[in-house]
Amino acid sequence: MDRLWKADLKNGTFQNPILFADYSDPDVIRVRDTFYMTASSFNYVPGLPILTSKDLVNWKLVNYAIEKIDYDNYDVPQHAKGVWAPAIRYHGGEFYIYYGMPDEGIFMVKTKDPLGKWDKPVLVLEGKGLIDPCPFWDENGSAYIIHGYAKSRIGFKSYLGIFSMSPEGDKAVGDDKLLYNGVVTQPTIEGPKVYKRNGYYYIFAPAGGVKTGWQTVLRSKSIYGPYEEKIVMHQGSTDVNGPHQGGLVDTVSGQEWFLHFQDRGLYGRIVHLQPLVWKEDWPVIGINPDENDCGEPCIVYPKPDAGAAREVCYLEASDDFEGEKLNLMWQWLGNPKKEFYKLEEGKLRLFCLNPSGRKEAVLWENANVLTQKLICPYFEAICCFETTHLQENEQAGMVMMGGHYAYLSVRRKDGRNTFVYGQSYDTAEGMRENVEILGILMESSKAYVRFRMERKDDLPQFFMDYSDDGIHFTNVKTDFMPSDHTWVGAKVGLFANVLEENEKGGFADFDFIHVTARED
Repeated sequence: MDRLWKADLKNGTFQNPILFADYSDPDVIRVRDTFYMTASSFNYVPGLPILTSKDLVNWKLVNYAIEKIDYDNYDVPQHAKGVWAPAIRYHGGEFYIYYGMPDEGIFMVKTKDPLGKWDKPVLVLEGKGLIDPCPFWDENGSAYIIHGYAKSRIGFKSYLGIFSMSPEGDKAVGDDKLLYNGVVTQPTIEGPKVYKRNGYYYIFAPAGGVKTGWQTVLRSKSIYGPYEEKIVMHQGSTDVNGPHQGGLVDTVSGQEWFLHFQDRGLYGRIVHLQPLVWKEDWPVIGINPDENDCGEPCIVYPKPDAGAAREVCYLEASDDFEGEKLNLMWQWLGNPKKEFYKLEEGKLRLFCLNPSGRKEAVLWENANVLTQKLICPYFEAICCFETTHLQENEQAGMVMMGGHYAYLSVRRKDGRNTFVYGQSYDTAEGMRENVEILGILMESSKAYVRFRMERKDDLPQFFMDYSDDGIHFTNVKTDFMPSDHTWVGAKVGLFANVLEENEKGGFADFDFIHVTARED
């Protein structure tokens, strides 16, 4: 299978980003010769993706740490809520992930086998606005969490907080205290990651905002401060805006690297890798450091010295639905239920449901939309599905989901199957949809929908096409352009739903979705 995004240049170098995919707020550790990464998942489930690598460049998605979000309100998509900015650590023979849910509190999930089933998440500290937690176990047995604050929930930002937790890491045992004030010099500081080296406690944290900020490092001889501060990486002369939060990791040979994200608008927050060296007990991240030893992101650079040569890995986007379980690239828009789908005989059967229970069913409010990340800048995605079993007022198709969304579907109306174009718009009551009837599916029981992201004048341009034979496609005239939505990039999705409260038992069988890279 062709790789859609080629980070490993196969000549001893790599190019950034290492993942052209929306793995927001990534964190990384090494356990023996394997690197483990996780990232935010927000309202999309399963959540907390687990990716592995042997060389920090080639990554494979291998698991998720949580199967769903254990609050009933997440059965309806809670956009911009859910699982924010995790930190992954290996302690006492177990893997831990701490994450904040800005409306609920700070949680921990752990396991001895990161590729197997993770334990049920534990609420470590309840409270609104507590985000971006990072655990730290000191040599004397003391344990802490350092974290950020979400202004949208708690009323302020640009501070870091700290509280003590049990040695087992499962509950707070001290009051939350303000640790660092970045209002004046490091506005919007967030996403702290805590390390200890040469007697210093270090906090790596981005500041200045996602799109235009920089990487700051704080250091102190005491975990409670006071902390010195230094900006260690900025955009400089590059096109890598941000660059934003991530994690520090070393290789078996002793090299150190910093993995972080860059906000790319509709594509979400894509992942970069930077070399890191130390100078006078301060890190220098990236290349071309200025007179203050503040570096800038690299674009092409020699691969990490991580041991023996490893196979090239890649993220997947195409699916022929031949397995017994859903492939890992798929995430639901909200908490899934068993009745959403079935896999059998090489097909994905999506049942036409309205899990929102609302009279006017729209995709934005339905958890049974199956989504995947965009994993390269320019691409073609085509899906094929069977329309025979749609009932009256049911539809199935493919959607580009983001800040707003548009879809092409086949809808059963007045006893006929009709191609439909739908596009979302805002109202005081929430997101709603405008619909345009495109044509009647007369001859075939198969429908094909194709999305194309093409480059024009160095900018992406989006096209939507439909067909009843997979050969002759009709383009839909639309000015729709995919966009991000509150920290989440656009996603391709498959769906089947009923347009009213009463479910009728229909379904659509998807044969495949094939995604190929276009000229980039």
